Amino acid sequence: MPPRRTIVVDGESLTPEAVGQVAAREARARLAPEAAARMRAARAVVERAIARDETTYGVNTGFGKLATVKIPAAGLAELQLNLVRSHAAGVGPLAAPETVRALLLLRANVLARGTSGVRPVLARHLLAMLEHDLLPAVPEQGSVGASGDLAPLAHVALAAIGEGELIGPRGVVPARRALAAAGLRPPVLAAKEGLSLVNGTQFGAAVAVLALLRAENLARCADLSAALSIDALLGSRRAFDRRIQAARPHPGQAVAAANLFALLGGSGLLGSHAGCERVQDAYSMRCTPQVHGAARDALAQLRRVVTIEINASTDNPLVFARDGAILSGGNFHAAPLAAALDYACLAVTTLGAIVERRTDRLVNPLVSGLPAFLAERPGLESGLMMAQVTAAALVSECRTLAHPGSVDSIPTSGNQEDHVSMAPWCARKFREVLERVEKLVAIELLAGVMALRFRRPLRSSPALEAVARAITRQVPLPRRDFPPHGPIEALAGLVSRGGLLQAAQREGIVVR
Repeated sequence: MPPRRTIVVDGESLTPEAVGQVAAREARARLAPEAAARMRAARAVVERAIARDETTYGVNTGFGKLATVKIPAAGLAELQLNLVRSHAAGVGPLAAPETVRALLLLRANVLARGTSGVRPVLARHLLAMLEHDLLPAVPEQGSVGASGDLAPLAHVALAAIGEGELIGPRGVVPARRALAAAGLRPPVLAAKEGLSLVNGTQFGAAVAVLALLRAENLARCADLSAALSIDALLGSRRAFDRRIQAARPHPGQAVAAANLFALLGGSGLLGSHAGCERVQDAYSMRCTPQVHGAARDALAQLRRVVTIEINASTDNPLVFARDGAILSGGNFHAAPLAAALDYACLAVTTLGAIVERRTDRLVNPLVSGLPAFLAERPGLESGLMMAQVTAAALVSECRTLAHPGSVDSIPTSGNQEDHVSMAPWCARKFREVLERVEKLVAIELLAGVMALRFRRPLRSSPALEAVARAITRQVPLPRRDFPPHGPIEALAGLVSRGGLLQAAQREGIVVR
């Protein structure tokens, strides 16, 4: 295994790509010395406030509706421990290891900003857990995305202090035992430190950043599957001319059109119908850059928001060492993240819908000019009839999931926290939409490769022929009826990993 690169955690410069690399165990992370210095300076402000017995939210008061209850100095450590214990109320399936690694990194990064008022030992401990791959068991359900992701972050904090559970090779194990086996000593929480561990948007952001990387790859693969379908359907690339895109300069549309134009370059199928009577292709073919481009632009907005969020101070109160202030605010409210995720979810659902429409054109004998359902012996065989039905079902599920989660605020904490973002749910359902659209693209690729068989001896472009070869190497396709389930799942895996893009790149076409 090649040596892993090191990500410097400074609270300011983390990128989505770096998060993805740490989540995949391709990089390790360490705390920047300047970040530790900022943390010590902020901690000194908290210590001075404690020494003066100033009433400070979360330091010597209760939480939420109980913020008016003043806690005596003797109870400050117990206050933080009780907070972590009581807030670990998550339910449902456990977050995947990749998500938990991203979560640990993001939580350490926000502490490294030096506005949380905690000691550097907390950030270092989270990064040490990450280094040893000691991953807290974090249920995915239970956060409303304001006062931060309290429940999932509390499960992280509980494991970090040795009272929770970790995901082991053979299932869930007690955290204290696993930490001790790795030589890690759980920190004892001081004033404000429990609150700083649980208050923030990092669970929703962790799911969002990994979904973003996956969605950007999906957008590229969708351009590839579209080009294959358009060529197999004897479509034109005239609609992808750069002059048309320049007349309506949306960035994503321009990129998608350029990809399609390049992928279709050199196709023998294009030349075979140069003098045909068809003036324009159907919308699902001709408007591909507009629909795919809208998804790309939504993902660009999500990238902008996510990049800010993973380098932002999102807990409460915030400590400003320069002027010695401790200020209560609302940066834990994940409305920016929720709105961007909903926008991306809607756009990717629409992307999935146009993928299904092109798939239908490939299998539908009324419009394809190909054998019904791409069967060798229609009637005796059903070909991809049910694969298209599966695609229709997936699109319907995506449309239900695309209902905006950010509009579903519900009051909590005795009506003190009376407007919430629902960003974690927005992130999780966006991830679910991605899983379905990857399968939709896989079905389109399957249909496109099978359709090319009926266009022989004509050949598609070098890039698309290379993609077709890569598909059939991974998924042998017999010329008689076969169960489509296995090929669809295998191709969805290829889409998720981006393997087919490399086949086009070997022919000199980089799908951006």
